[in-house]
Amino acid sequence: MTVLEDRIKMADANTERLDQWFERLERMPVPEGFRVEIVGGNVHMTPQRDTHWAIIFRIAGAVAAKFGMDRVLSDVRIDFPGHENGFCPDVAKLSDSAKKDDDGRWRYEDVEFVAEVISEATAANDYGRKKLAYAEAEVPVYVIADPYQGRCHVYTVPKDGTYATETRVDFGTDIDLTGTVVDLVLKTEDFPRDR
Repeated sequence: MTVLEDRIKMADANTERLDQWFERLERMPVPEGFRVEIVGGNVHMTPQRDTHWAIIFRIAGAVAAKFGMDRVLSDVRIDFPGHENGFCPDVAKLSDSAKKDDDGRWRYEDVEFVAEVISEATAANDYGRKKLAYAEAEVPVYVIADPYQGRCHVYTVPKDGTYATETRVDFGTDIDLTGTVVDLVLKTEDFPRDR
C-alpha cells in the first residue's frame, strides 16, 4: 500500500466517524445560541456571545461585499486534515470554482480565507489545532480576532503544515489583506472588546 492510499483510507475513515458524530449531535437537544464542532475527535459546544457575533458579522459582511454571499459561509461544517476535524469556521470564503463533494459538503481544498473569533473556552483550539489544520490544508489567509486581547492575528503563507507569516493588528487598526487572495482591507474600528 502506498502513502497516498494510506492517507485516502484514513481520510475516508475520519469522514465516516465524523458523519456518525454529527448525526448524533443533530439529534441532541443543543441549546439555542450554541455552536458545536469537532476538533481532534473532541466535541466542543460553545455559546455564541453578542461580542463574538458582532465581529463575525462585520468580517463576513466585508468579505461578502467584495465576493458576494454565495462564497461566504459561517458555522458550516467543513472537514479539515488531521484526526477527526469537522470544523464550523466562524467565517470561511470559498474559491469561485468551489463545488460540493459527493456527500454534499464543501471541500477544504476550496477554502481561501478563514476567520475565527475567540471564545474563552475554545481559544486553545483556534490558536492550536485549528491553526495547524488550516495551515496543513493550505488555507492562504487565517485571521483570529481576539476580543479579550483587542487584537487580530493574521496568518499567511502556509507551508509544510505551518504559517510562515504572522501579523498582529490591534482593534481599531485596519488589516491590510491586499496582495492576498481576499485582496481587501478589513476595518476593525467597530470590533467590540470583551471585558
